[in-house]
Amino acid sequence: MGFTTATVTATRRLAVGLVLFLALAAVKAEPLPSWNESESRSQIISFVEAVTDPGSPDFVPSAERIAVFDNDGTLWSEQPVYVQLVFAIDRVRALADEHPEWKTTQPFKAALEGDMEALLAAGKPGLLELLMASHAGTTTEEFAAIVLDWIASARHPRFDRAFTELVYQPMLELLGYLRDNGFQTWIVSGGGIEFMRPWAFEVYGVPPEQVIGSSIKTRFELRDGGPVLVRLPEVNFIDDKEGKPVAIHQFIGRRPIAAFGNSDGDLQMLQWTTAGDGRRLGVIIRHTDAEREWAYDRDSHIGRLDKALDEAAERGWVVVDMKEDWGRVYGFESSE
Repeated sequence: MGFTTATVTATRRLAVGLVLFLALAAVKAEPLPSWNESESRSQIISFVEAVTDPGSPDFVPSAERIAVFDNDGTLWSEQPVYVQLVFAIDRVRALADEHPEWKTTQPFKAALEGDMEALLAAGKPGLLELLMASHAGTTTEEFAAIVLDWIASARHPRFDRAFTELVYQPMLELLGYLRDNGFQTWIVSGGGIEFMRPWAFEVYGVPPEQVIGSSIKTRFELRDGGPVLVRLPEVNFIDDKEGKPVAIHQFIGRRPIAAFGNSDGDLQMLQWTTAGDGRRLGVIIRHTDAEREWAYDRDSHIGRLDKALDEAAERGWVVVDMKEDWGRVYGFESSE
């Protein structure tokens, strides 16, 4: 007796379903597969099991299971410079013909010439000026489209891959593991909120309403009979250092029970999170792998980790050693 097309299709669906079932069962049995068997992995899993077990004295109702993550250096690579700074430089170059004065005015001159040393020397005021000039003047919809076009084509200078491929595979697994256990996962980043929102769900599985970041002011206008929000060259809020707990309070309204960062810019977020009642988890991602990623901490201009590293032992935070604790860094690496 021959097989009909319907029979073959049903068999294939059953096979695919079985493969998916086995894959999901394996993930459930062995969470965080790209993490090595290490103390940091054990501490994270132990925390999740304790706060999700109704019989545990540390049980936390699902509505209160909130985990916050820094982005740059915590969820994706931030070296040799922040991804959003690369975007801003490309925007300055794209807009340069409309602003001939930029050729002789810093920090725009440095951006046009690719002089990263001069750009970093301009400090936070200079970088803010660059970001506001390159990010303002459009509607929110126009800006989102510009971001999506750029991130789809821009390449990392070291790896020659899309920046969204420079996402840490172990952290993607951690985001999924937490959500599978009833957590809300929020991004709380010093990066621009409207730079991250257009692609955060596709890359991290984090919806735009759960992305918090720095912002510039917007204004409501009617254009061609329709309402739009126009981005202005004025700072609205800087979501860094002391600003992070303030933003968490304003946007979330609950103190998280877990926080993940990698630099001194995340120190206050870690302090605020782990100072709450009940069991808490603070995690620092330490960049120690110069071969697969980068090795830097106390002396780095990008993602400096100094004070937070000193406080980690005192406060019982987990310090993840990227070289020792992660079996692979990026998804495109071999898992062997």
